[in-house]
Amino acid sequence: MFYWILLALAIVAEITGTLSMKWAAVSGGHAGFILMLAMISLSYIFLAFAVKKIALGVAYALWEGIGILLITLFSVMLFDEALPAMKIAGLATLVVGIVLIKSGTRKAKSQRKEVTHAAV
Repeated sequence: MFYWILLALAIVAEITGTLSMKWAAVSGGHAGFILMLAMISLSYIFLAFAVKKIALGVAYALWEGIGILLITLFSVMLFDEALPAMKIAGLATLVVGIVLIKSGTRKAKSQRKEVTHAAV
């Protein structure tokens, strides 16, 4: 459970860092860039610890996928960016991909256990 919390923190830090990059770009201040640097760095640190116990493909898919999904939604709400049908379709495809990667990882684990038990 601890490593899933680290992954969640990595996702929150990535979202915060990326949104602060946009905020800095439109506001012209340096505080956003400093926040961006700190949060993106923290995100990678949390992700590095999370992959100690979470499969890399799953952790990265969740980190990047949930990040893209939430960054897009926050960009629409905070920065009035457009959300056309094509973008919505892309986000839906992203969610399906994340679910498939997560599901496939579980099956691979259980199949490994079956192979190990069969070999004994």
